[in-house]
Amino acid sequence: MPEPRRTRRRPVKTTGTLPPEGSSAALGRDHALPVRQWPITVVLLVVGAGLAVTWFADFQDGFKYGLLIVGGGVLLGALLRLLLPEVGMLAVRSRFTDVIVLTFLGVAIVLLTLMAQPNPWLEFSVLDNIGQLIGRPRR
Repeated sequence: MPEPRRTRRRPVKTTGTLPPEGSSAALGRDHALPVRQWPITVVLLVVGAGLAVTWFADFQDGFKYGLLIVGGGVLLGALLRLLLPEVGMLAVRSRFTDVIVLTFLGVAIVLLTLMAQPNPWLEFSVLDNIGQLIGRPRR
């Protein structure tokens, strides 16, 4: 008797995919959704406040203060993900990956803000000579 033909169809229901560690709501179901998901709510409020400061700042270097708040909000998300056992929707991947990605993005936002022109608050001498490093003649 011949063996039945095997087909390579995708399964109707995906199995083996687990939610990230710590993805349960931070508080129970007896609270409203924004309160239950308070870690992501706090991070979004801080980042939103930073974007508002960036947008509406009408003083010199006002955009830098707003972007520092945005970077601080992302770093706050990394800290909450690292320290809290349950963070709800703030958990996307494994705890290690979430903390590394959020920390990298937060530090990048803060460093790029500190180096923003005009009048950077942080200067790297290597970046002053970047043109020479890539072969551009000095003016």
